[in-house]
Amino acid sequence: MQIPLLQHRHFNRLVLGVLITGLWCVFGALMASANANLPSVGQGAQSAPTVLIVGDSLSAEYGLARGTGWVQRMSQQAIQEKISINLVNASISGDTTSGGVSRLAALLQQHRPQVLLIELGGNDALRGLSLTMTENNLRRMALAGKNAGSKVMLVAIQVPPNYGEKYRQQMDAIYLKVAKETGSQLNQQFLKGVADDADPLKFFQADKIHPNEAAQMLIMKNVWPQLKKMLRPS
Repeated sequence: MQIPLLQHRHFNRLVLGVLITGLWCVFGALMASANANLPSVGQGAQSAPTVLIVGDSLSAEYGLARGTGWVQRMSQQAIQEKISINLVNASISGDTTSGGVSRLAALLQQHRPQVLLIELGGNDALRGLSLTMTENNLRRMALAGKNAGSKVMLVAIQVPPNYGEKYRQQMDAIYLKVAKETGSQLNQQFLKGVADDADPLKFFQADKIHPNEAAQMLIMKNVWPQLKKMLRPS
């Protein structure tokens, strides 16, 4: 049976629309993959260890020019030191420990990292979420990483002074407890030289929460030496 001309044209437009939509989906997936994996020395080599970073805006370049965040600077540092490493930055601005738990299993399965770095908890505090929930979520992520064969680093987040000394101590205790219970490495100097500078606004953006571009090298130097040791064979 012959298709009427009007229907024939409609059919062609429909097919063309489906093809274009499909191409955009493929392109979007390729771009997301390219943004997650950072270039490094030895990338593509089977022996290069993978480091998976699951964090929030502090690691996701919030408010910064692309390629200027501490994770990207760490990739550049590895290149300078001729250390083979495959960095996968799966950080999302605004993410909480609950968000980290919900997406970690898929990330571990996809990337099979030698090292899992967890930089979460700040948004839990900003949203006033339960400290018990934060602790449980961090423990679940650390254990998931361990069970997947990864070495785990927990980054202790420093809450703003206006939260009070008691709350700060409670948050610090959570990271210490989870690290000890799960056998994870603990990084307590993430914002050293940044949050404790004599000028409280020197290394922060206008929102007074997110470190600025000048702070990113300091943050990288607070993480890289400890992470580099974790890359060594056990």
